[in-house]
Order: sequence, then C-alpha cells, then structure tokens
Amino acid sequence: MSRPVLLLACLAVAATACTAKAPENLKATSDGGLPPKIAESRTLVVGNVPNYPPLEFKDPATNKLTGFDIDLGEAVGKQLGVTVKWQETSFEQLQSAVTTGRIDMILSGMSDLPERRETLDLVGYMSSGAQFFSTAKVADPKDLCGKTVGASRRTSFPGEIKKWSEQNCSAKPIKVVGTEGSADARTQLTQGRLDAAVQGSETLPYISKQDPGKFNVIGEPFTQVNQAMGFGKQDPRLRDAVIKALRALQQDGTYARLLDKWGLQGNAIKQVTLNGAAA
Repeated sequence: MSRPVLLLACLAVAATACTAKAPENLKATSDGGLPPKIAESRTLVVGNVPNYPPLEFKDPATNKLTGFDIDLGEAVGKQLGVTVKWQETSFEQLQSAVTTGRIDMILSGMSDLPERRETLDLVGYMSSGAQFFSTAKVADPKDLCGKTVGASRRTSFPGEIKKWSEQNCSAKPIKVVGTEGSADARTQLTQGRLDAAVQGSETLPYISKQDPGKFNVIGEPFTQVNQAMGFGKQDPRLRDAVIKALRALQQDGTYARLLDKWGLQGNAIKQVTLNGAAA
C-alpha cells in the first residue's frame, strides 16, 4: 500500500474512532435535566444554617461543616454529577435567597409547612416532630401547664406549643417564649429561665448524648412533619432531578446508612414527598 493510501486509511480509522466515542462524551456532559446555570457550572449552591445538630453544625474540633443534611446534600450532588457549594446564611434569609436565585436550594432543617408551600416547593426527606424536653424530670407533658416553655422564634415551634397548650392546658396555659434559636433555648433552660423547651425530635438523642443526664425528653412528639429541601417555583427542573436522586439514594442503601451514622433511624421516610404528598 502506498503512503498516501495508507495515510488516508489511518485518517479514516481515526475519524471512525472519534465518531464511535462521541455518544459517550455527550453522555458525560449531559445536563441530566438540570437548569442551564447548574448544568454549565456543575455547581449546586445550597443554603444552610449550621446550628441544628445533628442535621447541620460546625465540628467543635475542626470548625468544619458537618451533619446528616451535609452528608445527604453531598450524596445528592454526587448523584447529579455536580459539586455542592454550601452557602451559610440566616434562617430568615433562606426563603428569599432561593426565590431570587442567590442560592439554588435549601437544605437546613426546614419543616414542610403549608404556609411555606405558597412560595416554595418542599421535597420531604425525613420525618420529624416537635417534642418537649427539660433539665427536670417531668413525667407527663401536661405537667408543663402553667409553666414557661421556650423554642426558637425562627421555627413553627412557638405556635405549635401555643396550640398544644390551648388543647391541653385550658385552665393554666403555658407561657410561650420565643428564643434566638434552639441553642439559646437550651441555654435559657439550663439557666433556669425556662421550665422546658421544644426542638425537633430528631435532634434530642444527639444533644442528650453530648451532655449525658443534662436533658430529659418528655413524652412523645406532639406534632408530625417532614423535614424538607426547599426550591423556588420558577423552575422545577432542579427539584425534579433532586427527587430522582433521593429515590436512587434510598434504593442503593446510602440514605439508610447516613441515617444510621447520625442515629436517625427512627426518622426515615419510605417515600420522598413533594409539598406534603407522595412525589
């Protein structure tokens, strides 16, 4: 075979090889149904407030962001083929940040509440509930009637305490105190300024383990709600992609392993929800 013919043959083989590899390369760069900004940057900006252990908090030894929500968010990012960038902010700013596009989604111990569904799409990933606890040993939640009970004013807990009080303490209502976050509620409790406090049921085993004998859980959770990831309603593509990712994590066992790691086995949900209904 002459050199020109040989060269043309080699070029033909090379072109065929390139053509054969093209579908694989296209698949590797597929947007997976993600919004263009995320598909192009391969970065997912997630809003978080690291003050709600064991869901999100700073490791005291390293000051590194850690917790169940952080691990789950990273696992979702891996499923989507993107890098997660955690954006710390105040809880009050989360909703406006996601609706105006400053962040892509919320993953920060946020409950799926009907009033939040008016402006957000909420993807439920874990069961939760409001629960009383105290530094004193209280046998029955009704023993709190007439007492002072605090909870973070940034949450739905103060309103839920008031509702529970109206139903169970008509003669001696609970005095509800809104605090500057859950940590402040625990501080006021240990200082004797509160008789009891309320947090999500998923947090109490962890804080009790950190301070053995300091806090006593009272009764069972008196509400039931899912913790949810929050999305703006302007573009459902990211929301839908995350739902698929969460299902995949349930199927491959990652979801269960992360719950086990953080002592949250009792908070598992069987099916991912969207705005309170099965997704």
